[in-house]
Amino acid sequence: MKSKLGQYCINVSDLEGSANFYVEALGLEILHRTDVSETCKEIIVGDPQEGARLQLAHHTDRKGPIDQGNAFWKLYIDTDDCNGLYERAVGAGARPEMAPKKLEKWPVTIAFLKDPDGYLIELVES
Repeated sequence: MKSKLGQYCINVSDLEGSANFYVEALGLEILHRTDVSETCKEIIVGDPQEGARLQLAHHTDRKGPIDQGNAFWKLYIDTDDCNGLYERAVGAGARPEMAPKKLEKWPVTIAFLKDPDGYLIELVES
């Protein structure tokens, strides 16, 4: 038996705005759009060639900011240009949390930022 992570779904307050952020700021592609019900619409973003996907869900019957609770920590975005992607995302409105930094303990460069709904994103260049 073989298993792999397919996708992760997060609730967003502005479906089109969030999709635009993940496409334009982080370089992902819209892979699928669907209306799950009269009150729930979804857009799936990712790389069509590989990797996990991120499902953005908007419930039109819910108002106000997203309640993230305390179980979710962060999303990882792999990149070959951490500095460039960080600058592009911040320029597109991401909230900077930590500028790109090369780690001594691991052979990676990482940066942190928050998306329009405040989800923490870690950019990773290995």
